Amino acid sequence: MIDVQSLTKDYASHRAITDVSFKVASGEVLGFLGPNGAGKTTTMRIITGYIPPTSGSVTVAGYDVFRHSIEARRRIGYLPESVPLYTEMSVAGYLDFMAKIKGIARRQRRSQIERVMAETHIEERASQIIGKLSKGFRQRVGLAQSLLGSPDVLILDEPTVGLDPRQITEVRELIKGFGKEHTVILSTHILPEVSMICSRVLIVDGGRVVAEDTPENLTRQMRGTDAIQVEVRGPRSRVIDCLRGVTKVLSVNLATEGRADNVASYNIATQPGADVREDVSRAVVNAGFGLMELRTAGVSLEEVFLNLITEERTDEADEAA
Repeated sequence: MIDVQSLTKDYASHRAITDVSFKVASGEVLGFLGPNGAGKTTTMRIITGYIPPTSGSVTVAGYDVFRHSIEARRRIGYLPESVPLYTEMSVAGYLDFMAKIKGIARRQRRSQIERVMAETHIEERASQIIGKLSKGFRQRVGLAQSLLGSPDVLILDEPTVGLDPRQITEVRELIKGFGKEHTVILSTHILPEVSMICSRVLIVDGGRVVAEDTPENLTRQMRGTDAIQVEVRGPRSRVIDCLRGVTKVLSVNLATEGRADNVASYNIATQPGADVREDVSRAVVNAGFGLMELRTAGVSLEEVFLNLITEERTDEADEAA
């Protein structure tokens, strides 16, 4: 659906992005991550046809964004970080205005506006003035306008920024629903949001792609093994020996110091793909120890992100030296 190949963008003497390439399949939700200044917004502006690249190409639904600009843009719905709303207009009036700009035929406008208001749950706000809406509802109006014209692709830049926790949850649920009908690129600084919504993650830093995979695979690659954490009541050294004796367990480390009741937590690294939870629980019980808790464990997406960004900057410093 989206094919980005070798994008490079220079602003005078500053290079914003370098040789950025990726693809997004139909119906996929891609999380686009990176620190401030990493090149996310530049990349999204190129994909939407807002600015041209210095070199490289972008196609959306088979249309080159610059050689077939109108056809490509008809297939894109865009929500920038600062939503361009006319606060003196009513919700319905604004959406009608945007529908006209997008070239939607008059006979289709009413049904389109009703549909996008229903999808974003703002039907009851149709006659209200946008300037009197809460931040959360203004964001919904922005999402509604991005859905006008039934675009194949939605590009959402920080759609939950500035919202309160309840509003964030509501907007996330809307975006998850969009992924069933649209291809979505979601730029966000909220890393848990990516794990909740996105099927794949693209991380950029310094204008370059530094990682691309599913959230699960990124955490697994960083960890190098699969892992579980277990809390057991029993003598520490004997418990460790017991856990190390389980097939496909590579190592056992104490996660917390033993408490007064002789309970401690242990991190268990296993061979990749091995699910040893049943074997571990059986070994603990058969040895006469108390099994208090057993769960999967791993690094967070935030740790992966920070690690990748740190590695990239360390490599750049080494090259400069």
